[in-house]
Amino acid sequence: MRAHPFSRLRSRGDLTRIAVLTFLGVLTFIPFISTIIISFKSVPQFNHQPFLPTFPLHFRNYVVAFNSTYLYILNSVYVSAVAVALTLIVACASAYAFARFDFPLKQPLYMAFIGLLMIPPLLSLVTRFIMIRNLGMINTHWALIAPFVSGGQVFMIFVAKTFFETLPEDLFESARLDGASEMRILWNIALPMSRPIIWTLAVLNVQSNWNNILWPLITLSDRSKFPVSVGLLYFQGQYVADRGPMMAGYIIASIPMMVLFTVASRQFVEGMSSGALKL
Repeated sequence: MRAHPFSRLRSRGDLTRIAVLTFLGVLTFIPFISTIIISFKSVPQFNHQPFLPTFPLHFRNYVVAFNSTYLYILNSVYVSAVAVALTLIVACASAYAFARFDFPLKQPLYMAFIGLLMIPPLLSLVTRFIMIRNLGMINTHWALIAPFVSGGQVFMIFVAKTFFETLPEDLFESARLDGASEMRILWNIALPMSRPIIWTLAVLNVQSNWNNILWPLITLSDRSKFPVSVGLLYFQGQYVADRGPMMAGYIIASIPMMVLFTVASRQFVEGMSSGALKL
């Protein structure tokens, strides 16, 4: 039986799309692969052949990079973990109230929250700095945590509220008839059913905190409190002529984020494809 000509055209189109996507995927990984290759090079090897593998491999670059960056990485892990935990607690409770309760001025208050998303962060930079200074948080880790808790929860409230509204109302009514409190309903019903979107928001929040450079440069002067984003700038200045340790530092600094995404990848993809993020 002969194949229909449209089926052959369809298969050719699929092959073309696969080839294009494969090519784009390879291009995406080229910078990361080049970083790994350079991280094993000495200065003469980099000057002779910067982008292709050379031997012997200099594993000492990673020892030098780790000794210089591990404190910055620990600072970023601590700040990101505390910030995302506090932000999720406040945002989920607020989103649940907006999604499941009726109270006076609910809609105007929610629209006021959403309106904050329209304000660029740079416009509030000076006022945030003045508030942090008046609270005595300058040159402390709380100078990095507090703004992310207050600023990051607006988007979280918006997304979590949208997701909570999609949950079946019968489950909440049955729990209330059984005598469950609202906090217990939130903890035992709403949050477990919202695990994908919570993981997605956590990953996005940690990524934003991890890559922030401007705010730590303004609020911190003690190098022992620097996050990895700022610490790598100083590390880069020390090894500007020796690219091996510098690239090794970048690789080491990216490991926590890669571990986080590996652990949360399934929930992250499920949350990104859910209705709450189809904006």
